Amino acid sequence: MAEAAAPSPALRLYSYWRSSCSHRVRIALNLKGLEYEYKAVNLLKGEHSDPEFMKVNPMKFVPALVDGDAVIGDSYAIALYLEDKYPERPLLPQDLKMKALNLQIASIVCSGIQPLHNLTVLRFIEQEVGTGESIPWTQQQIDRGFTAVENLVKGCAGKYATGDEVQLADVFLAPQIYAAVTRFQIDMSNYPTLTRLHGEYMKHPAFQAALPDRQPDAPSSI
Repeated sequence: MAEAAAPSPALRLYSYWRSSCSHRVRIALNLKGLEYEYKAVNLLKGEHSDPEFMKVNPMKFVPALVDGDAVIGDSYAIALYLEDKYPERPLLPQDLKMKALNLQIASIVCSGIQPLHNLTVLRFIEQEVGTGESIPWTQQQIDRGFTAVENLVKGCAGKYATGDEVQLADVFLAPQIYAAVTRFQIDMSNYPTLTRLHGEYMKHPAFQAALPDRQPDAPSSI
């Protein structure tokens, strides 16, 4: 008798390998031990504007998560949804002060840093301001955000950003620091705490598995 096929994962993640927003959701899913189906959306080819994907996320952004009849098209909302739906491995502490700090850091990354250097913004700068002008703009935005976060965590960081356990702040910081180091030539010597955290993230299996170059849609030349 033939073996029954393994059931498909209940979760489906629409992702792009280099998207830091997708990266942070992959980390959260891995930390919670959740299996998911990976659906690649190639932003460079414009697949986020495909009518079928627009049914999933009308904003035409990745990531988007489908969980049964729940469809969530924003990484911050996805992280909070996962925290509520799958609480067994919590990413937010019970202490209200530390919970607020985690939410604040996550919000700085996803509203005060990353949107200012997403693909749409960088393309506009290159086209309307000048070739090569997107890099100094990006560096300025990252430096501003990293200065704030460094000051927030330097007095409370343990092994990770807000203590000795991985929490939501780490989920959002790790991809942003990774992009700063690998893509945007940020001088991390100005941020000793974030530099140390980056080293810890790069050693953690859940973070390693979420790295851009380990995704099925990453170019083979990387």
